[in-house]
Amino acid sequence: MALYVYSIIAADHPARIDTLTGVGAEPSALRLVHAGSLSAVVSDIDHEVRAKRRDLTAHQEVQEQLMADGTVLPMQFGYVAPDDPTVKEALQQGERAYLDALERLKGAAEYHVRASQDEEELLREILGESAEARQLNDRIRAGDADPRLPLQLGELIAVEVRDRQEALAAGLVQALLPFAREHAVRPPADGDILNVSLLVPDDQKGRFLDAEGGLARQVSSVDFRFTGPLPPYSFV
Repeated sequence: MALYVYSIIAADHPARIDTLTGVGAEPSALRLVHAGSLSAVVSDIDHEVRAKRRDLTAHQEVQEQLMADGTVLPMQFGYVAPDDPTVKEALQQGERAYLDALERLKGAAEYHVRASQDEEELLREILGESAEARQLNDRIRAGDADPRLPLQLGELIAVEVRDRQEALAAGLVQALLPFAREHAVRPPADGDILNVSLLVPDDQKGRFLDAEGGLARQVSSVDFRFTGPLPPYSFV
């Protein structure tokens, strides 16, 4: 029977999974597949698992329960293996790398930071600080019919927006890095200017959260969305 694989943990992890519910329309009990110094947390499945809310929640609850008791290497949602021997073989072949990863992630959790900026305020800032942009804008508003003016102004503003947002995002990341063991920056989407994951040690959590709050207060034009602690998906 096929197995849904949730996580890889050390063999001595408490793995309190008896009360958890697995994925699937008729979820089976969670169990462990052991191989040497490692274990995989799995459940039996007899059909394809789709990304439905219930199953996504079940997958996440397993990670959070395991995180509460020790270090975990979380699998991305949807990882399926054909049978127990395949899982054991994977654990045996990757044992050294998995143990190294568990040691690297020990005592830390992932925090995710996204940020967006008020575009209207940014445009007002550019027009107030860029003499060239202000001149072009004034000529257009005064009725100058030169067809090149809107294009020139649009190109100038686009470059200014990009440069300023990239500089702001870099500054925000630098402000948070002292509290993180590792970080992963991804291309922002949906109008965001920042999309970064940070691996924060437990002993830095308080300082990290204080720094987050400080940034939110200091940079009023930026809307921050902080999420965590999370399983360290970005660092596995």
